[in-house]
Amino acid sequence: MNKEQEEILKLKEEKNAVILAHNYQTAPIQEIADFLGDSLELCITASQIEDADLVVFCGVDFMAETAAILNPEKKILIPDPQAECPMAHMLPAEEVKKYKDKYPQAQVVLYVNTLAEAKAEADILCTSANAVQVVESLDADQILFGPDMNLASYVQKRTDKEIIPIPEEGYCYVHKMFNIGDVTFSRENYPDAEVLVHPECDAEVQEIADHILSTGGMMRHVAGSDRKNFLIGTEVDMVTRLRRENPDKIIYPLLDEAICENMKLHNLQKVKESLQEEKFQVKVPPEIALKARIAVERMLEVS
Repeated sequence: MNKEQEEILKLKEEKNAVILAHNYQTAPIQEIADFLGDSLELCITASQIEDADLVVFCGVDFMAETAAILNPEKKILIPDPQAECPMAHMLPAEEVKKYKDKYPQAQVVLYVNTLAEAKAEADILCTSANAVQVVESLDADQILFGPDMNLASYVQKRTDKEIIPIPEEGYCYVHKMFNIGDVTFSRENYPDAEVLVHPECDAEVQEIADHILSTGGMMRHVAGSDRKNFLIGTEVDMVTRLRRENPDKIIYPLLDEAICENMKLHNLQKVKESLQEEKFQVKVPPEIALKARIAVERMLEVS
């Protein structure tokens, strides 16, 4: 570890803090995190934090909001408040309400990749890891599902329920970068590699992949597989973690340019300042937090 990382670890101990980081964070931040995971894993971890006084969340805004919803008595910090998820911002609460008025018989399943105000309008939340399981747990035959249209399509193929995407064309700009050509070209260069892609990728990319997995699913699959070579179709720093934790395997990014610039706004200097000055605190209005928490807890019960 470098000097700055050591300073952060010392500060973390002094402040009785916990650092949570998403799999898409850079290696230096991954190395100082108390817990590293995908959206579902981070939700579960956030719901179980008891002893810490501070939680520093190295992820995008909706993730830190979820931690604040689950820990109303704790101070939740995000190192850079500009780290927003563009997809989450495609579905404001007013848009959810419009669809609910249009489809009064439907139940609302929202991806955790949504803002707190939208979560408060949901019946239940889901992640890419448990989306099908969550949808199947509901009584309704008609499901309003948002904001990612590709995850909605993935779920539709695995359930008899009617999935109505909200908005119609919500997407993750990073996973939208992948195309059929990337898979074909990479397979030619690495014929022995197994192709793993995220369900936020376009449907045609999912169709020609070997496996469609959440980032947590990718971790488990690579660790438990007898295969040695893998091509990873998600944000490039997922490869960083996979390589570190599976040194006996050969792991390539499906696309070097698949970078979430929003995630990368966090760096060691900002994490250190966040701990030193206890900034920037993430707050969710109590009335929104209460309703959103119900949707989060329903998801955790199903998971």
